[in-house]
Amino acid sequence: MNTTKQLQGGKVWLVGAGPGDPELLTIKAARLISMADAIVYDHLVGNGIMDLARADARIIYAGKESSKHTMPQDSINHLLVDLAKEGLAVVRLKGGDPFIFGRGGEELETLAASGIPFEVIPGVTAAAGCAAYAGFPLTHRDHAQSVTFVTGHLKDGTVNLDWAALARPCHTVVFYMGIGAAEEICRQMINHGLPSMTPAAVIRNGTQADQQTLLATLGTLPHRIAESGIKPPALIVVGSVVSLHEKLNWFESRPA
Repeated sequence: MNTTKQLQGGKVWLVGAGPGDPELLTIKAARLISMADAIVYDHLVGNGIMDLARADARIIYAGKESSKHTMPQDSINHLLVDLAKEGLAVVRLKGGDPFIFGRGGEELETLAASGIPFEVIPGVTAAAGCAAYAGFPLTHRDHAQSVTFVTGHLKDGTVNLDWAALARPCHTVVFYMGIGAAEEICRQMINHGLPSMTPAAVIRNGTQADQQTLLATLGTLPHRIAESGIKPPALIVVGSVVSLHEKLNWFESRPA
């Protein structure tokens, strides 16, 4: 990788780090991480990815874990502005894709209002990466002709979603940040027409060596989550594609 060319100072690159496995980084993302003067990174950036950073780079952790925010979002937005105004080449590194539940749009609005130039480098979003590593094809002609990504935790703390649109047959729904609201999610999906036996699953630490896939149904998922003690970061996947796990589980079933 050629790292002799310097990046433009006074600019921010909003970079998707993918779902966890460092080898799922795009080539452009890896190059920018290795060249940046400053990197502001999130909790969900996979192990090993920050090893690509320059030894002299300014590294700032701005992670948000469940009910535990290292730095408020407004502070992160203005930090990016301040670093760029110092003349630094700044990488804002987010797990998955920065425009899919990554608050990337909010951060870019602040940069744009401040006259800071920026670029966006997409990443493999958690839904696509984790489902692939769990053997869940998000669409499949025999199971699902559409897929929806939805947050299970809205800005005001509610789970007030368009349940009628989500609870459709031949459809896959992936809930980000939904573990704490699993009981309500399952209750609403059943109340709006999906059978309680609809396959459902949780994928924790997807694409990483300690990936954990918990199989259930809408009727049993809340109990299975409580019984297993599974914690975030995790995705909930609902739909009949989950039933393909046994046949298509290539990652967790690999020989050690």
